[in-house]
Amino acid sequence: MNTKKVQWTLTSIISALSLFVTGVVVNAVKKNKTPSANKAGSAGKGIITMYITCLDVEGVLVPEIWIAFAEASGIPELKRTTRDEPDYDKLMNWRLGILKEHGLGLKEIQETIAKIDPLPGAKEFLDELRSFSQVILISDTFTQFATPLMEKLGRPTLFCNSLEVAENGEITGFKMRCEKSKLTTVKALQSMGFETIASGDSYNDLGMIQASKAGFLFRSTEQIRADHPEIPAYEEYDELLAAIREAMK
Repeated sequence: MNTKKVQWTLTSIISALSLFVTGVVVNAVKKNKTPSANKAGSAGKGIITMYITCLDVEGVLVPEIWIAFAEASGIPELKRTTRDEPDYDKLMNWRLGILKEHGLGLKEIQETIAKIDPLPGAKEFLDELRSFSQVILISDTFTQFATPLMEKLGRPTLFCNSLEVAENGEITGFKMRCEKSKLTTVKALQSMGFETIASGDSYNDLGMIQASKAGFLFRSTEQIRADHPEIPAYEEYDELLAAIREAMK
């Protein structure tokens, strides 16, 4: 099994994000509104703080894909997620081994994904959030999994990874966008002068949550909440939305 990582430099990530940010500002100017910005300071010397909200996807906006596939395929071992295993490489290699053992590939997973809808209230939450904040979804999922789900969420900006797939549909490996992609992306945004607000539910979200100006757990596990009592934790979208608004004041 061939697992590959694409190591992006911080400069490369900043260049990619610059294209996104340029689009944000241009669109905001066209609409005659300031993108996610607050102004503070004395008269004539205002400092504009610009915010970008970074969100996890699975467990926050859509159901866990691997859990849904575990139920559809009758393979309970595949219910293990990043809520249970903090080492993502280890988790993915283990998953690919199980798929190979059962003769399952991308086609079977995509058939399950086609039946998945966003979590109740997720689309409305995201629409409201995007009305006052720039938003980037940062996920360890893969383009081949996420694309139909992004359509159902209104096509928000998504940073994720990609699968290596053989001609017969077998998933032979995966390419990570960069090392510690969520934390690396947040750090790149901050290096460009943005303040970030982050939320997620799993171990692999902790880095971006802790590095941001404000960070929140959302529908996380009891264990993660117990291990990190310093991070505010919410269960409902209206609570998370209010917390994000408050953090931008």
